[in-house]
Amino acid sequence: MTIKDYMHDLGVQAKTAARELSKTETHKKNQALLAIADALNQDRERLTAENQKDLATGKQNGLDPASLDRLALTPKAINAMIAGLEQVAALPDPVGEMTGFSYRPSGIQVGQMRVPLGVIGIIYESRPNVTVDAAALCLKSGNACILRGGSEAIYSNQAIAACITKGLMAANLPVSAVQIVATPDRAAVGELITMNRYVDVIVPRGGKSLIERISNEATIPVIKHLDGICHVYIDEHADINKAINIADNAKTHRYGVCNAMETLLVAEAIAPKVLPQLANIYLSKGVELRGCLKSCSLIPQCLRATEADWHTEYLAPILSIRIVEHLEQAINHINEYGSQHTDAIVTENYTAARRFLREVDSSSVMVNASTRFADGFEYGLGAEIGISTDKLHARGPVGLTGLTSLKFIVLGDGHIRQ
Repeated sequence: MTIKDYMHDLGVQAKTAARELSKTETHKKNQALLAIADALNQDRERLTAENQKDLATGKQNGLDPASLDRLALTPKAINAMIAGLEQVAALPDPVGEMTGFSYRPSGIQVGQMRVPLGVIGIIYESRPNVTVDAAALCLKSGNACILRGGSEAIYSNQAIAACITKGLMAANLPVSAVQIVATPDRAAVGELITMNRYVDVIVPRGGKSLIERISNEATIPVIKHLDGICHVYIDEHADINKAINIADNAKTHRYGVCNAMETLLVAEAIAPKVLPQLANIYLSKGVELRGCLKSCSLIPQCLRATEADWHTEYLAPILSIRIVEHLEQAINHINEYGSQHTDAIVTENYTAARRFLREVDSSSVMVNASTRFADGFEYGLGAEIGISTDKLHARGPVGLTGLTSLKFIVLGDGHIRQ
């Protein structure tokens, strides 16, 4: 069978399963999620053994320690997958929710109903736990999914797939509701992102090169973000202690994540008070500082930033710093150089906070909080399929609601248009 024929078959089966899932009652979807969790718990030894094959191959192929760490299915990672399934099962089901009803002058009632998107194709790298997260969110939101994990996790993903199949069968749901591409052939990705007839949305999760390729080549709507160039702006009316804690956490809590701060903006009036203290913290943690001329005058160890630094998502212990004259200059910098991911202001000035919230054009905008909170779990979504910086159809962390759409519904009683 050719890759094209194989992917076509997956698409046909997924489309059929999506119709079934769209009318599946909540308790049955929850039953499947909990049965998958039970299967993962029962198959721990097999999951670990298959994962060891992937880890051994990864080491032979020269995968770096960070990639191997993301690939590992440790007992803690398996526990987290099980807990994630249980959390999603406990979340409210958005499907079928009806809102916004109003009577029109004609006498009809008009409202909207939340419905599944249909078939979701998800393409991701390394992390086998994404297989469970994606399956759980798609199932609960009534969507069928076709999952294409990285070739480096092929054995782990197939072992997880077997557990998902057991759970679906236990709930008497179609096993084709969650299909995991079994071939590592890259041609499968090319087919998946152009299967308009069967797939409604593509979600890429991985590095920038993967997401750029999917965005450029897909003929299907894509939910994605390319960069996480996140900013924290310390306003002249900021509380110094809050500013230091937030700016420290936003950068150093974790470096290689999309919601870590990459550029620190500081109001000129407060810079002499806050920047030297922050610089000591960053330098003690091994963070390389790159700043504007004014920043360098306050921090002797700071290197001069280039134009490229303002455009860069480092995903590393490197931070660019710029001193700005006022709030307006900070907002202009963020809207010019940011990636519309997550940006925060630290201020005690209500008017400044309101203006920042209104004028910064990002998917998450924060006041007096670390950018690290830009996360589906932290937002109360239970989990997330990814983060979207697009403006259609979902924006910010994408959870269950983001995997649904709205349709208009009209209620009448024999009404005809005059």
